[in-house]
Amino acid sequence: MAVGDDLERAVGVLGPLEGRVMRAVWTGTVGELFVVRDVAAVFPTLAYTTVMTTLRRLADKGLLVMTPRSGSKGHVYQANGGPAEFLAQASRREATAVIARYGTAALAAFVGELQALTPRQRQRLEELR
Repeated sequence: MAVGDDLERAVGVLGPLEGRVMRAVWTGTVGELFVVRDVAAVFPTLAYTTVMTTLRRLADKGLLVMTPRSGSKGHVYQANGGPAEFLAQASRREATAVIARYGTAALAAFVGELQALTPRQRQRLEELR
């Protein structure tokens, strides 16, 4: 899977605003370390408080690391991994939820999907382990 594919899939998993913000973070539109003001400058039509709330929610979800700024009420943010890491974590959560909901029927469905993989897809899967 190409890096661009990971980015598009990861952004698609998030809500519209969170996806836009994380696209800016993951593509380097904002610096590696950034503050609310940096993101607000990228999205001038959004209220400062909207950007601040969105960054806090992304930090609460584990996509961003939020570090208090010394001598200030603000925080410095940075990505907690890239799109591929986010997709791996989100996939594990979703798979666990599906298994909890559907039990062995879900496991049987996963096995069926694995058996339908092409040799190239199987090789890629082995590389991911």
